[in-house]
Amino acid sequence: GHCAHATAEESEARTVQMINLYADFAEKYMAMPVIKGVKSANERFAGALNTYTIEAMMQDGKALQSGTSHNLGQNFAKAFDVTFINKDNQPEYVWANSWGVSTRLMGALIMTHSDDNGLVLPPHLAPIQVVIIPIYKNSEQLAEISKTVEPIVEQLRALGISVKYDDAENRRPGFKFADYELKGVPVRLAIGARDIENGTVEVMRRDTLEKQVEPLDGIAARVQALLEEIQTNIYQKALKHREEMTREVDTYEEFKKEIEKGGFILAHWDGTVETEEKIKAETKATIRCIPLEGDKTPGVCMVTGKPSAQRVIFARNY
Repeated sequence: GHCAHATAEESEARTVQMINLYADFAEKYMAMPVIKGVKSANERFAGALNTYTIEAMMQDGKALQSGTSHNLGQNFAKAFDVTFINKDNQPEYVWANSWGVSTRLMGALIMTHSDDNGLVLPPHLAPIQVVIIPIYKNSEQLAEISKTVEPIVEQLRALGISVKYDDAENRRPGFKFADYELKGVPVRLAIGARDIENGTVEVMRRDTLEKQVEPLDGIAARVQALLEEIQTNIYQKALKHREEMTREVDTYEEFKKEIEKGGFILAHWDGTVETEEKIKAETKATIRCIPLEGDKTPGVCMVTGKPSAQRVIFARNY
């Protein structure tokens, strides 16, 4: 998106508003913890006054810039001659910003949560939240299972949950299990003839691959609660991983050792492009952002010993 504003303050406020919106989306829907921050001059969008970013950590410890919001000032208005008539009836260049999240969020989603069995999709975003698979020997059994499943599908849909009942007869249940695991469907229900006799259903959650036999009675409400539990669990798992892979470093020697282990490193930097370039050339690490929240204690640069306003986040990135 792009916006034009009549004042520098409005433009900056909108730029910040958009990065907050992206962070909320990543955390609430994608279950992906992100750090909001400002880019260093070196990593800033060319020609912008300020670039705000959300940075996420992937399972391999590398950073992924997951969304950005740029305050373009008047530079682009001057280049493209975009003006407005101000209150003094004089033409003035607009203050502009631009912001966007794109297909890299799909990569982020895959790399943050998935495992060796395939995708793990957050329930808040999954196109199919629940898949129901019948296990049967003949078409009479299938008809009986389908009759039991029908009201369950209706109850789940009434709760706003997207459900697929896969009664296709050209694929075996084992194939279907693997296929929906690969696609990351959050909850799987399996029902066989014996389940109908016992009034039970097998419930599997995709995030932990745990299976449990539950009573059919009241299953819709329990599945609804389970979807929320999975959403919270995968967020917490990603957050714990990021916290374990984030550490503070005070000396450049230590930094060179620690960066090889991956993850986020919080270190002091003197604010100069030269120091940033030197670190990048020697370690392949870049400043991912100057965090907006958290510890703001000043210190001294790990490389030059010159004053540093606050710790910044270094990482190797995609």
